[in-house]
Amino acid sequence: MSASAPFPMTLSPEILSPSGLWTRYGPSLIDGLINLVAAGVMLAAGFWVAARISRAVRRLARKSHRVDETLAGFLSQIVRYALLGFVILAVLQRFGVETTSVVAVIGAATLAIGLALQGALSNVAAGVMLILFRPYRIGDLVEVAGAEGLIDDVGLFATTVRTLDGVMVTLPNGLCWGGPIRNFSSLPNRRIELKLSVSYETPLDLALEVVEEVLAADARVLDDPAPLVRVGALGASAVELFAYAWTKNPDWVMTRFDLIKAVKEAFDAEGIMIPYPTTMTYERRLDDPPPKPTRQARRRLASDSQEAGPDA
Repeated sequence: MSASAPFPMTLSPEILSPSGLWTRYGPSLIDGLINLVAAGVMLAAGFWVAARISRAVRRLARKSHRVDETLAGFLSQIVRYALLGFVILAVLQRFGVETTSVVAVIGAATLAIGLALQGALSNVAAGVMLILFRPYRIGDLVEVAGAEGLIDDVGLFATTVRTLDGVMVTLPNGLCWGGPIRNFSSLPNRRIELKLSVSYETPLDLALEVVEEVLAADARVLDDPAPLVRVGALGASAVELFAYAWTKNPDWVMTRFDLIKAVKEAFDAEGIMIPYPTTMTYERRLDDPPPKPTRQARRRLASDSQEAGPDA
């Protein structure tokens, strides 16, 4: 071993004293605290700036007539996550970490995480497809993945549906994109379908005329396409009438309710009976059975048969 060792074999009392420790480790400790405080400030400021810029992007997108609410929310989320990524890289660089190596590590980790989280990434891909093709928008009344309600939000991973009975349902985007989507709000007009029943004794021309008059009297029923009323089927106990009428999409629910009520009142005014299921019970009365013979009668029959003998 060389006589001039780089580190002393024994520590002198001057080095172990508080002044010696501060002289040896104080500057490094101060630099570390400064970097830690600076990193905390950068993170807090970065999250605050990212949130503000994200909200600003959403507000600007809402003002544009070419960008709807769904795309505005998607763009704001992309901007927020991108800014947070830059902030994290800046914090790591503050601690002296090489960002190029970090990017390489992040790329490898992203590949490994992507293989492990294929389902989650498929939801992200489905969310991108939903944003690009936009089969529904925020506020639309849809039926998707077994849930029916209003679209509340479309995110990168999931779609939130507010059902008509006030329940919030969160659906993965993969389920939404991978199944049938029924959008009740995308078209301006919607057809009302009524199935009515009248008795076989009702004059069909009169019943059809009454229904046509009810449809024509409602101003919300559109003239083009014209309403259609026809005999649809002959049921077991009633004749079924089918009535089709078109109305504006926002008026569909209330118009349908009002037409059902108006048809019932018009049928009552014309004396047209709407049959309902009935049960008929038939009773068959049989003749009274003959009375049972008494004991004395049975004895008499037995004695008569004995006197008659076997040849009787």
